[in-house]
Amino acid sequence: MDKKLKEILVKARDLSFFYGIRNMSMDDISRKLGISKSTLYKYVKNKTDLVSKVLEFERYGFKNIFDEYDFEGVNAIDILLTVSKEISKNFRNVTPSNTFELKKYYPKLYQEHIEIRTNFIFGKIKINLQKGIRQGIYREDLSIELAARLYISRLIDLHNPEFFPPEEFNFQTLFDFMFENWIRGISKPEGIAYFEKQFEKEKKKLDINKG
Repeated sequence: MDKKLKEILVKARDLSFFYGIRNMSMDDISRKLGISKSTLYKYVKNKTDLVSKVLEFERYGFKNIFDEYDFEGVNAIDILLTVSKEISKNFRNVTPSNTFELKKYYPKLYQEHIEIRTNFIFGKIKINLQKGIRQGIYREDLSIELAARLYISRLIDLHNPEFFPPEEFNFQTLFDFMFENWIRGISKPEGIAYFEKQFEKEKKKLDINKG
């Protein structure tokens, strides 16, 4: 990807989180990005094209999590913990209100984005469930299809502003709570014990970094 386009998409994504998609014109965006309008139009056709490219870039960032780490031979729970940490870090600014704006003002782009992202996550979760069962840490009686679908449906629910008012909840809090409960539901006792041990380690690391 062109370095300048990547820079524009990263900054535009941050702006949309802070100001909202609806409230920004192309003039506002070029001014806040510190570039001329002609430069902006060199990389995107219009605001809809910009939103489309930002969503594509977001999907690329999510896929890159799996490309960046070598998960061969790694414990299935450790894989999920690593991915969840990266998701929380990269998507901590996402709120139900951001999703609501996308769904309302760019329904076609939103639907396409959700379908592509959902199918990708669904495939990765199914692979992880199969791996965890083979490793003896997930329940053998699991319906892989059902467990993966439940994960996806809960992930989608996190962005419902009626369930989770944006002024009360942020993505990281919601995701962490959902993730922990889902792991406990699919794991055998030894898997839960391992998860609690690893989860505690991650919490201590965060506390140290904050301190």
